[in-house]
Amino acid sequence: MYCIFIKVELKEGAKAEYLKIISENAAASVRDEPGCHQFDVLEDREAPNLNYLYELYESPAALQTHKETAHYLKDRPRINELIARQTVLRADLVSANPSR
Repeated sequence: MYCIFIKVELKEGAKAEYLKIISENAAASVRDEPGCHQFDVLEDREAPNLNYLYELYESPAALQTHKETAHYLKDRPRINELIARQTVLRADLVSANPSR
């Protein structure tokens, strides 16, 4: 499994719109993409304009497929306008511990 963990720093005043768009995008990704196993949206408790995305894909190719979907292509331009800065950590899943 292939994981990306994204740190997203938002522009001032962009949080509500960003969370609406990215939450809908995350739900569509898990629902409609067989290669997307998890897409979590997280809010930092101490920094109001800081969010994180945890995405788990079958492979790097599945992530590329995600970037070619209609929902990604529709939302990405607007999301880009809301982001001040972002960094991406790419990793391979070694051990998963699902809830009961």
